[in-house]
Amino acid sequence: MIIGVPKESFPGERRVALVPSVVPSLTKAGFEVAVEAGAGTSAGYLDKDYTDKGAKIVASRAEVFKTADVVVQVLCYGSNDRTGKDDLPLYRQGQFLVGFLRPLGAVDTLKDIASRGVLSFSVELMPRITRAQSMDALSSMATVAGYKAVLIAADTLPRLFPMLTTAAGTITPARVLIIGAGVAGLQAISTARRLGAVVSAYDVRPAVKEQVHSLGGRFVELPIEAKDAQDARGYATAQDETFYKRQRELLGKVVAESDVVITTAVVPGKAAPILVTADMVKGMAAGSVIVDLAAERGGNCELTEAGQTVVKHNVSLVGQINLASAVPYHASQMYAKNIATFLVHLFKGGKPELNLEDEITRETLITRGGEIVHGRVREFFSLSR
Repeated sequence: MIIGVPKESFPGERRVALVPSVVPSLTKAGFEVAVEAGAGTSAGYLDKDYTDKGAKIVASRAEVFKTADVVVQVLCYGSNDRTGKDDLPLYRQGQFLVGFLRPLGAVDTLKDIASRGVLSFSVELMPRITRAQSMDALSSMATVAGYKAVLIAADTLPRLFPMLTTAAGTITPARVLIIGAGVAGLQAISTARRLGAVVSAYDVRPAVKEQVHSLGGRFVELPIEAKDAQDARGYATAQDETFYKRQRELLGKVVAESDVVITTAVVPGKAAPILVTADMVKGMAAGSVIVDLAAERGGNCELTEAGQTVVKHNVSLVGQINLASAVPYHASQMYAKNIATFLVHLFKGGKPELNLEDEITRETLITRGGEIVHGRVREFFSLSR
């Protein structure tokens, strides 16, 4: 079985699906690895680094798809709505496709992939079970995004993060509020604390309070209780508008007291909930910063503009998307380790072994035999059986 690694084609994407360090483990497992020339350069991995580890460099994208039994990407067609469709004619019947597919995004995209006879696997749907932790690419990329969000906030804020005692007087620490204490939020808390800020965090799930405290943050408790705050996978669930309205009212004071607000609330397949209104932004001090990690899904802040950094009411609103790509070396390293582990799970001795009784395989398989086969995805799009 040949694993093909094409260069990422989404504009500005700097990551690569596999890095040289994972090639030996894949060849040992019975695979050959073919990498498009220059695929890893933007992430800091040269073609020579791949060949030194036993991979083959091929000249073109078309050749990668032509020779590969398994194509691994970071942003496959589905999550890549700019240039991803250009890959469709390159897919082959029975070929495997692994990467981010955004399976709850657009059903027509999934139908396009299915129509090519591709067996596609979406890493976003990796189950949150102990066996799958080493394959959880979504958490890996959220970790990178949470870290980078704090660095962007610190660079944008016209204040220092840590408390400093100097001959010119004492400088008080920045006050940072993290809304959403999932993987990205927890990493943001940790990073902001390392930079010396005073950190508070809010989440609809009371269960994360202990995790926030363990990282040195203060947990913001509001006199409001979410219904079914988290699903079976541990993710926060969407609430109704009545809940969000009350939540915004109660969060207003906390937001106004913060120098930096980082929002991380994303609900798969739905627009991001509005957590910070225009009035809340108006109430913040001049020079304050909001980094909205949900910008691509509409934003948690009412004034966010996806892909842009704008100043409104004297507050900087950072709507930068694809933050993990801004740290491509280690983001690629983490992603590659997740994908390599997943491939070894799917293929035994370099041959496919699709056991649909296995939760990891079943929950990530999206298309097979020309059909969308994932139960949850079919239900989400109301596809008839």
